[in-house]
Amino acid sequence: MRKINNIPALVKLLAAVVATAAGMAHAQSIEVKDAWVRGTVPAQRATGAFMEIIGRNSVRLIGAASPVAGTVEIHNMTLTNGVMKMFPVEGIDVPAGKTVKLAPGGYHVMFMGLKQQIMAGDKVPLDLLLETADKKRETVSLQVEVRDITGNRAGPH
Repeated sequence: MRKINNIPALVKLLAAVVATAAGMAHAQSIEVKDAWVRGTVPAQRATGAFMEIIGRNSVRLIGAASPVAGTVEIHNMTLTNGVMKMFPVEGIDVPAGKTVKLAPGGYHVMFMGLKQQIMAGDKVPLDLLLETADKKRETVSLQVEVRDITGNRAGPH
């Protein structure tokens, strides 16, 4: 390893490394806020994840994956003739500069075939798969907070 005697050069090098790392973090096409997964009771086989997705660039959310579930899909819910219906969707458009909310009763990420109980206070890994207009794909990896079955944060309020 080569010793660097020039402190200003070392500072510039470290600044460049930090700027590159920060740039990589901000290179993602979206920002995710307030992401959470609904906790489950024992033997429950499905749950949902909810969040706000802010488009830095125009993209389409086309998929998701998590090791805690056998299948993870993008779903929507609608009320038709007084009956709530849930169904998978091919994707959700996230326009640049806009916020798309994934919330109970609407768009959400559906975890099916859960491999374990999802406990309030835990974190769940979740990968979001995005596609740009020119068909390039990007994966955004998250560690998502698990809330209780009512959607409240774990612990004292």
